[in-house]
Amino acid sequence: MVNSQTLQGHWNEIKGKLRTKWGQLSNDELQSFNGNVEQLVGMIQRKTGEARSSVEHYLEELTSNGASAITQATETVREYAQQAAGAVQEGSKQAMENMRRGYDEAEGMIRSRPGESAAVCFGVGVLVGALLGIALRGR
Repeated sequence: MVNSQTLQGHWNEIKGKLRTKWGQLSNDELQSFNGNVEQLVGMIQRKTGEARSSVEHYLEELTSNGASAITQATETVREYAQQAAGAVQEGSKQAMENMRRGYDEAEGMIRSRPGESAAVCFGVGVLVGALLGIALRGR
Protein backbone atom coordinates (compact mmCIF):
# COMPACT_ATOMS: atom_id res chain seq x y z
CA MET A 1 0.00 0.00 0.00
CA VAL A 2 1.12 3.55 -0.69
CA ASN A 3 2.64 5.41 2.25
CA SER A 4 0.59 8.54 2.98
CA GLN A 5 3.58 10.48 4.37
CA THR A 6 5.70 9.78 1.32
CA LEU A 7 2.81 10.76 -0.92
CA GLN A 8 2.32 14.04 0.95
CA GLY A 9 6.05 14.75 1.02
CA HIS A 10 6.27 14.63 -2.78
CA TRP A 11 2.74 15.78 -3.50
CA ASN A 12 3.53 18.65 -5.90
CA GLU A 13 5.63 16.40 -8.12
CA ILE A 14 3.19 13.49 -7.90
CA LYS A 15 0.19 15.74 -8.60
CA GLY A 16 1.76 16.82 -11.90
CA LYS A 17 2.43 13.23 -12.91
CA LEU A 18 -1.15 12.22 -12.07
CA ARG A 19 -2.48 15.04 -14.28
CA THR A 20 -0.13 13.94 -17.07
CA LYS A 21 -1.28 10.30 -16.89
CA TRP A 22 -4.96 11.06 -16.31
CA GLY A 23 -5.79 14.40 -17.92
CA GLN A 24 -9.42 14.21 -16.76
CA LEU A 25 -8.32 14.93 -13.15
CA SER A 26 -8.75 18.60 -12.31
CA ASN A 27 -6.38 20.67 -10.19
CA ASP A 28 -9.22 21.32 -7.73
CA GLU A 29 -9.79 17.61 -7.26
CA LEU A 30 -6.12 16.98 -6.67
CA GLN A 31 -5.83 20.02 -4.37
CA SER A 32 -8.45 18.46 -2.11
CA PHE A 33 -6.06 15.63 -1.22
CA ASN A 34 -5.76 15.67 2.57
CA GLY A 35 -3.48 12.71 3.12
CA ASN A 36 -6.14 10.01 2.87
CA VAL A 37 -4.81 7.60 0.26
CA GLU A 38 -8.06 5.61 0.14
CA GLN A 39 -10.04 8.71 -0.85
CA LEU A 40 -7.44 9.65 -3.46
CA VAL A 41 -7.49 6.19 -5.03
CA GLY A 42 -11.31 6.18 -4.99
CA MET A 43 -11.51 9.62 -6.62
CA ILE A 44 -9.03 8.62 -9.36
CA GLN A 45 -11.01 5.42 -9.94
CA ARG A 46 -14.31 7.31 -10.30
CA LYS A 47 -12.87 9.95 -12.64
CA THR A 48 -10.80 7.65 -14.86
CA GLY A 49 -12.47 4.25 -14.69
CA GLU A 50 -9.09 2.64 -13.92
CA ALA A 51 -8.94 -0.48 -11.75
CA ARG A 52 -8.09 0.10 -8.10
CA SER A 53 -5.00 -2.13 -8.33
CA SER A 54 -3.75 -0.18 -11.35
CA VAL A 55 -4.12 3.16 -9.54
CA GLU A 56 -2.44 1.82 -6.39
CA HIS A 57 0.39 0.31 -8.45
CA TYR A 58 0.98 3.64 -10.24
CA LEU A 59 1.01 5.57 -6.94
CA GLU A 60 3.48 3.08 -5.45
CA GLU A 61 5.67 3.46 -8.53
CA LEU A 62 5.60 7.25 -8.20
CA THR A 63 6.46 7.25 -4.50
CA SER A 64 9.24 4.69 -4.84
CA ASN A 65 10.76 6.65 -7.77
CA GLY A 66 10.56 9.85 -5.72
CA ALA A 67 12.28 8.22 -2.78
CA SER A 68 14.99 6.74 -4.98
CA ALA A 69 15.51 10.13 -6.68
CA ILE A 70 16.01 11.77 -3.28
CA THR A 71 18.42 9.01 -2.27
CA GLN A 72 20.33 9.45 -5.52
CA ALA A 73 20.45 13.24 -5.11
CA THR A 74 21.67 12.85 -1.53
CA GLU A 75 24.40 10.48 -2.67
CA THR A 76 25.46 12.87 -5.43
CA VAL A 77 25.68 15.77 -2.98
CA ARG A 78 27.69 13.60 -0.58
CA GLU A 79 30.14 12.67 -3.37
CA TYR A 80 30.59 16.34 -4.37
CA ALA A 81 31.15 17.29 -0.73
CA GLN A 82 33.80 14.60 -0.37
CA GLN A 83 35.53 15.75 -3.56
CA ALA A 84 35.45 19.35 -2.36
CA ALA A 85 36.86 18.35 1.03
CA GLY A 86 39.65 16.43 -0.69
CA ALA A 87 40.46 19.43 -2.90
CA VAL A 88 40.56 21.75 0.12
CA GLN A 89 42.84 19.35 1.99
CA GLU A 90 45.17 19.06 -0.98
CA GLY A 91 45.23 22.84 -1.40
CA SER A 92 46.04 23.41 2.26
CA LYS A 93 48.83 20.81 2.12
CA GLN A 94 50.36 22.57 -0.90
CA ALA A 95 50.05 25.97 0.80
CA MET A 96 51.73 24.65 3.95
CA GLU A 97 54.53 23.08 1.92
CA ASN A 98 55.10 26.34 0.01
CA MET A 99 55.16 28.28 3.27
CA ARG A 100 57.70 25.86 4.79
CA ARG A 101 59.85 26.09 1.69
CA GLY A 102 59.74 29.91 1.76
CA TYR A 103 60.58 29.95 5.46
CA ASP A 104 63.52 27.61 4.91
CA GLU A 105 64.81 29.77 2.03
CA ALA A 106 64.50 32.95 4.11
CA GLU A 107 66.27 31.29 7.04
CA GLY A 108 69.05 30.08 4.75
CA MET A 109 69.46 33.59 3.28
CA ILE A 110 69.67 35.15 6.74
CA ARG A 111 72.26 32.59 7.91
CA SER A 112 74.40 33.08 4.82
CA ARG A 113 74.22 36.92 4.85
CA PRO A 114 73.49 38.12 8.40
CA GLY A 115 74.81 41.68 7.89
CA GLU A 116 72.78 42.33 4.77
CA SER A 117 69.69 40.81 6.42
CA ALA A 118 70.02 43.10 9.45
CA ALA A 119 70.42 46.13 7.16
CA VAL A 120 67.32 45.19 5.15
CA CYS A 121 65.29 44.71 8.34
CA PHE A 122 66.48 48.09 9.66
CA GLY A 123 65.57 49.79 6.36
CA VAL A 124 62.11 48.21 6.28
CA GLY A 125 61.54 49.27 9.91
CA VAL A 126 62.51 52.88 9.12
CA LEU A 127 60.25 52.91 6.06
CA VAL A 128 57.25 51.51 7.95
CA GLY A 129 57.83 53.97 10.80
CA ALA A 130 57.93 56.90 8.37
CA LEU A 131 54.73 55.76 6.64
CA LEU A 132 52.93 55.38 9.97
CA GLY A 133 54.13 58.82 11.07
CA ILE A 134 52.80 60.40 7.86
CA ALA A 135 49.48 58.57 8.20
CA LEU A 136 49.02 59.67 11.82
CA ARG A 137 49.83 63.31 11.05
CA GLY A 138 47.18 63.36 8.33
CA ARG A 139 44.42 62.73 10.88
